[in-house]
Amino acid sequence: MRTIGAIHTASPMVEPTKALFAEHLPGVRLFNIADDSLIQEVIRENTVTPAVRKRLISYYFAAVDAGADLIFNTCSSVGEVADAARDFLPVPMIQIDDAMTAKAVQEANTIAVLATLPTTLGPTVRRLLKQAASVGKDIRIIEGLAEGAFQAVISGDGQTHDRLILETAEQVSRQADLIVLAQGSMARMENVLTKQTGKKVLSSPLPGVLSVKEKIEQMSQSS
Repeated sequence: MRTIGAIHTASPMVEPTKALFAEHLPGVRLFNIADDSLIQEVIRENTVTPAVRKRLISYYFAAVDAGADLIFNTCSSVGEVADAARDFLPVPMIQIDDAMTAKAVQEANTIAVLATLPTTLGPTVRRLLKQAASVGKDIRIIEGLAEGAFQAVISGDGQTHDRLILETAEQVSRQADLIVLAQGSMARMENVLTKQTGKKVLSSPLPGVLSVKEKIEQMSQSS
């Protein structure tokens, strides 16, 4: 049985991740490492600090020590740390939004990036531009920040979270071919936003988990 270590910077991602793994990868063992102080520090400092980077990398190695055959990083704000860590970890790393952003670049020329944190908006935009450059494609990105929505969902006010995201989506969708949801915590809004804006909306958790599944299958075939 393969073992997956999921690393979270916000606890609301733990249960949805467990549910997706139970549905799509019932034959693996999943364990979760969650530290809310990571995203709180990123928000407070408006950047991924050296201290956050150090703690996050320590969690990656803790997951390896706990027997993880693969690490699943679920936070887009620290995705660039995960990218750098891939080079020196002894097991594969899947970043939650790689599959989503690759699909967005493939399918659209003008992409709206919707986020509830500026510290996630920037890394997601950079990831999209990097992936577009890798395939020789020029894309246009429209940024949409739903200010206050992340704080609302962390405090348990899902209604305010959803309303702020919807209002921002309606603004940016007029100029875009497709909408990307920059944070996994926004995934539950995917169908609602599609209906309200009339545009295709992509979220990261399901494509991310399916990427894990694909990688596990490849590992099993080569072992």
